[in-house]
Amino acid sequence: MATSAVDVHRWTREEYERLAEDGYFQPDERVELVDGIIYEMSPQKSWHAAAIRALQESLGLVFKDGYDIRVQMPVALSLDSEPEPDVAVVVGHWRDYRDLHPSTAVLVIEVADTTLLYDREKAKVYAEAGILDYWILNRSDTCLEVYREPQDRHYRSRTVLKAGELVSPLACPEASLPVVNLLP
Repeated sequence: MATSAVDVHRWTREEYERLAEDGYFQPDERVELVDGIIYEMSPQKSWHAAAIRALQESLGLVFKDGYDIRVQMPVALSLDSEPEPDVAVVVGHWRDYRDLHPSTAVLVIEVADTTLLYDREKAKVYAEAGILDYWILNRSDTCLEVYREPQDRHYRSRTVLKAGELVSPLACPEASLPVVNLLP
């Protein structure tokens, strides 16, 4: 039986951004570049939106001066990855990123209502980029998955926290956030 290889075009961040500038994507189309692949993002449901607001509210109490809490905005992690995490906390002020997207974050959070497997897979990109603190707000199990200690394309530490527990961001270890406050 003959087999043939299937060619897959891996996009660079530069090509991806050029596509966006040239109007290839519709204005309301939600896409992101991860490992050279352009993914369409599913429409946002009300639980997902409420979870993002809960995260913004809670993180805003912890990350004040010197940090920017970015919601569904690009993070230019590598030459072929520019994901748009649900929430990313970056160092600096939003004005610092007028001309370039941030290339790292002190905390990245994905909200997983229908995207849990994808968000767990995306952990590889965040680990490879050296993101020290990656969280998944997991609706199906009503928990917060905390990934730390990135090494190569994996996190060596995974902790699952339930509603009655506390989480402390690595960038602000003195802060204790009730997980229940992160859940809508």
